[in-house]
Amino acid sequence: MRIAELSRRSEVPVPTIKFYLRTELLFPGERTSHNQAQYTEAHVRRLKVIRALIEVGGLSIAATREVLEKMYAPGMSAVDSAGKAQFAMVTQRPVIEDETWERAVKETDALLDRLGWQVRATNPARQSLASAIATLYRLGQTPQLKLLDDYAKVARQAAEAELAHLAGETDPDAFVESAVIWTALGDVIFSALRRAAQEDIVTRFTSPQE
Repeated sequence: MRIAELSRRSEVPVPTIKFYLRTELLFPGERTSHNQAQYTEAHVRRLKVIRALIEVGGLSIAATREVLEKMYAPGMSAVDSAGKAQFAMVTQRPVIEDETWERAVKETDALLDRLGWQVRATNPARQSLASAIATLYRLGQTPQLKLLDDYAKVARQAAEAELAHLAGETDPDAFVESAVIWTALGDVIFSALRRAAQEDIVTRFTSPQE
């Protein structure tokens, strides 16, 4: 297909596609002349991933490029590719390695041990969780730590449902793409639903009872 058809199929404007080509987020099409190229279904699928990461997931161009490199790295299983891509999606922020940070790391380790979850030390989710816990300590919001197990229960249910949905996917590339898209969109969806649920609960609690 030509770039106009690729734009129509992917719902990405032609100038944006050309930008993704220049920044190497999208791999080139097959050249048919000095200013024409043909594109395939693989380009349509890649554009869907790019849109999910940038437009909804909020990743930068650099972060998106890193995720894509991990997704399509040769010689890795679909599960490993998806895992490395998910790791690359986590924004790592500098931490203050003081007593509060060490306490938060211990709290994180204790929580994961208590849950019986097998989570590698290199998983950036550990640092993200520890950073959030350290912030709670610094803000004096330690009673909120009692919610961690409740959060974990809901997160586990969501993860199990997502993986069950992916289990039926037999195409390795489609598996990786779906896993990465759901990681990006799932974070946004989960956060939006949580806020919607909070409003519903507060409204029901504060509204006069008939």
